[in-house]
Amino acid sequence: MFGGAYRALTLGVILSVSMVAFESLGVATVLPDIAKDLDGLGAYGWGLSALMLANIIGTVVAGRAADRSGPVRSMAIGMLVFAIGCAVAGAAPTWPLFLLGRALQGLGVGAVMSMAYTVIGLAYPENLRARMFALLSSAWTIPSLIGPVIAGTLADFTSWRGVFLLMLPLIAIAALLTLPGLRRLERPAGTAGSSAPAGPWWKSPLAASILLTAGTALLLQALLLKNIVLLVVLALVGIAVAVPTLRQVTPAGTLSLRAGVGAGIGIRFLLCGVYFGSEAFLPLGLQELRGVNASLAGLGLSAGAITWVVGSAWQAKRDGKGEGRTGSVTLGFTILFAGLVVMAAAVLVEAIPPLVAIAGWALGGIGMGIGFNAATTDTLEQAPAEQQGLVSGSLQLAQTLATGLISGIGGAAIAMAHQHDSTTRAGLLFTFVITAVLALAGVLVSRRLRPARAA
Repeated sequence: MFGGAYRALTLGVILSVSMVAFESLGVATVLPDIAKDLDGLGAYGWGLSALMLANIIGTVVAGRAADRSGPVRSMAIGMLVFAIGCAVAGAAPTWPLFLLGRALQGLGVGAVMSMAYTVIGLAYPENLRARMFALLSSAWTIPSLIGPVIAGTLADFTSWRGVFLLMLPLIAIAALLTLPGLRRLERPAGTAGSSAPAGPWWKSPLAASILLTAGTALLLQALLLKNIVLLVVLALVGIAVAVPTLRQVTPAGTLSLRAGVGAGIGIRFLLCGVYFGSEAFLPLGLQELRGVNASLAGLGLSAGAITWVVGSAWQAKRDGKGEGRTGSVTLGFTILFAGLVVMAAAVLVEAIPPLVAIAGWALGGIGMGIGFNAATTDTLEQAPAEQQGLVSGSLQLAQTLATGLISGIGGAAIAMAHQHDSTTRAGLLFTFVITAVLALAGVLVSRRLRPARAA
């Protein structure tokens, strides 16, 4: 992976993912402080969902563009938009403007992460892909060690705004080191001279991704309404808009979890719904319920990210021995479920020391690393070369949609609990129950990772 032919590309991909990781872990750590400062606690979930929903558009458009002309342009535009979003969020005087910045960040993150997976599928031989996914996971190691600590320290002693401003030079460095290594992949193999057939604008990937985002956003916003009738009506409208467009922007068989690529994308949705949907509320739970400061709460995110790398590396070694990936995905979901139970108990039950939550999430990270690596490698292995952008984008879309949905539902649960004179603890309990159910569902769906004849 670091040989002459791949060295620049490998370093570029790692730096791009590290940039996103630093922002993700840093903002997750200080988001409770931001919500308090900008009076956004009642819509806390939107601090997470705004980025994730905009991520959908960036992911879909970048993935389709990469199949036509290669990843370099999509990566360059994604980094530029990400930088603009960081500047807007860091300077925002109000919660709505902060959410606008988060949405711009989401557009950029969707493109950057989608291209990272696309590049691995296009540029590296099959025997190196599992190792590259493990290396991609390791790109979170340094950000997971220093990101939450730096962000928490800035929030405790100066201002949370420094987290976003600090991103700007990091983005510039990542762009300088990444983009040159992508130029030799200007046009994917097997698509030279081809172009997507022209059609009405409303049938384009961009239009579909916007409709998917709008439908999902409508569903999440509906969950914040006090009027039950209006809540149900708008939620159903959101679902009616989102589901058909989701079918349009993903490979055939995705929504039915057809064995193979479709199930692989569904597995990514379940894994990320469990992991990121739970992790999003770990800092809030530790700070609001257990009285832990931002710096210490960030250790939970660091622990999960570091052990994710450990689990991914273990799976890469297992993959190199030719062992089946279906069993690894099942094992990953099982360990992730166990870690979630330990973490949730330590957040919600005062008799349990809060540091146990960090240990629990470290266990969950191992499961996530195992399942994520195995499922991603196997799904991209089954995708034809001319659809690497589509499948890579769909995997990232599943991750984005799962994170945005569960974060939004969790945020709505907290808001509704407060509206009905309940507590943050009740909202978090509801959220953790949902993610636990998704983990158990993942154990069942993992059996469909490969068609029966290829299992």
